[in-house]
Amino acid sequence: MNKVVIIGCGNVGMSYAYALLNQRTKVEELVLIDINKEKTIGEAMDLNHCLAFAPSKIKIKAGNYEDCNDATIIMIAAGRNQEIGETRLDLVKKNYEVFSNIIAEINKTNFDGIYLIATNPVDIMTYITKKLSSFDSSKVIGSGTMLDTARLRFLIGEELGINPKNVHAYVIGEHGDSEFVPWSNSLVSVIPVTECIRKEKLEEIALSVKNSAYDIIEKKGATYYGIGMCLVRITNAILDNDNSILALSVYDEEKDLYYGMPAIINKNGIKKRVKLNLTEEEKTKLNESIRIINSYKEKLR
Repeated sequence: MNKVVIIGCGNVGMSYAYALLNQRTKVEELVLIDINKEKTIGEAMDLNHCLAFAPSKIKIKAGNYEDCNDATIIMIAAGRNQEIGETRLDLVKKNYEVFSNIIAEINKTNFDGIYLIATNPVDIMTYITKKLSSFDSSKVIGSGTMLDTARLRFLIGEELGINPKNVHAYVIGEHGDSEFVPWSNSLVSVIPVTECIRKEKLEEIALSVKNSAYDIIEKKGATYYGIGMCLVRITNAILDNDNSILALSVYDEEKDLYYGMPAIINKNGIKKRVKLNLTEEEKTKLNESIRIINSYKEKLR
């Protein structure tokens, strides 16, 4: 049975759950776990009431860590929010404590599936999950720059008046301020995007992608629908075993670090990273992004 366990039933976790119900999926059981148990029970009830109109039949319940025993995927969206005046490092340290407790509970079970991490800063939190769980890196995956990539494709599609599904471009590096678009590897159908859009407009699009989360948070307080859909796409890629290429937070063994890169994903997790032929300028940007992620990792020790 394909069982998905969601740990952290806030906006992101429940957007993921609701998006699962609205798509045809191979998920057969959905278990919700949160420190707020009453809220979790209410969420499970509310979701169950949608099933009469859902395209797939899914058993939904509020549960506990024992439900992780036979889970196929554990998606973690638990964590604390960054408060005014706090640094990104403060957030990492707070969420490290949260994950220490969560992973310790999961380690008591027989879970042998795939970890899918959405908690920010996602690259570091995915790395922390790998270290605390001692799982193989192929089975610990972060949502990475997938949402950034979706935003990028949407904006290029809007600019050219085409379906964003025909845009083949990625955002790579940190899911954060140092992320960037390797335009040398970006296509519209089979045509380089640099031949379709002038350089100044491409720079404007890249900046808009980077600032999208800030703009949404300023207007509505948080972002969650987009990442919810991304998590469903990752889930379906795993359960369908379709060897999709997605922009995920994946492990670089040489650097002992997670960061966003295109990778092939299937039922076993990450099959392999996709090697990009970057320009020298793009290599410099990627190295700087890696340096920033690594600086947070080093301060955790």
